[in-house]
Amino acid sequence: MIEIYFAAHADRWKDYEKPLCRALDLTGFDYHLSPECDDPAAVDYIVHAPNGPLSDFTPFTRTKAVLSLWAGVETIIDNETLTQPLARMVDNDLTRGMVEWVTGHVMRHHLGMDAHICGQNGVWAPRVPPLARDRTVAILGLGALGQACAYILSELGFEIHGWSRTAKDLRAITCHSGEIGLKETLALAEILVLLLPLTRETENLINGKRLALMPRGGVILNPGRGALIDDVALLSALKSGQIGHATLDVFREEPLPPDHPYWANPGVTVTPHIASETRPDSASRVIVENIRRGEAGAPFMNLVDRAAGY
Repeated sequence: MIEIYFAAHADRWKDYEKPLCRALDLTGFDYHLSPECDDPAAVDYIVHAPNGPLSDFTPFTRTKAVLSLWAGVETIIDNETLTQPLARMVDNDLTRGMVEWVTGHVMRHHLGMDAHICGQNGVWAPRVPPLARDRTVAILGLGALGQACAYILSELGFEIHGWSRTAKDLRAITCHSGEIGLKETLALAEILVLLLPLTRETENLINGKRLALMPRGGVILNPGRGALIDDVALLSALKSGQIGHATLDVFREEPLPPDHPYWANPGVTVTPHIASETRPDSASRVIVENIRRGEAGAPFMNLVDRAAGY
């Protein structure tokens, strides 16, 4: 009997119980899946979300892996009680959702759609955008999500520059790395997409000094992590016109408080953390594939590098 503990927020159990059971049934395993845990020492796998009931992993001495429902692991990576292998969520549907959000908002700003949608005032004011081939989009973070967005935008004709902590060589993307590479990337970024993980090195990465490197009037899209941006610096850059608009899907505090200055700023679009939602059916298949691997003695997918922080 494989013991699986679903350690996520109670609201998620109703979404995941049936999809997880369907995927587990296809394996033929004899299993017990529950949101309750009477005997931590008997648990083989933990399906985990950081906003759930579990923060002390010490009693789970038999657990082979902690399988996260979240792509980001910054809220758990420094948990000293977590000594078991940790796998983050990498899922095709999650990736597809991110690609669609990023592509939609890149095209919105590239085409200048707001001027027409919000400008129905009877004034005939043609604003012809450049073609995609004449617009540079920069993506910070070239993991699974960043690469997927970069390839789609490249196929649409945009000139794509990407930056990552370590050097990469990717088709159709001009890749940069290191501090010099970051400066080069920002200097070209007419539209900047933030898809970096949150680590000690990336917190407040987009500060006043780096915002000043971007072309004046540039646009920022942040569907990655709220703390990648220094909020005070961004508000100042919007006020001065250095940044033309910021479309933000993630924030340091969520839900974003009603009195936060982003809500009232005409240069900011707030979306409520919808860019890349984990979907139960596809995520359950990913979780169960890792359980199958664990039972077969095969390497787990998407293991977190504790030293790198993602």
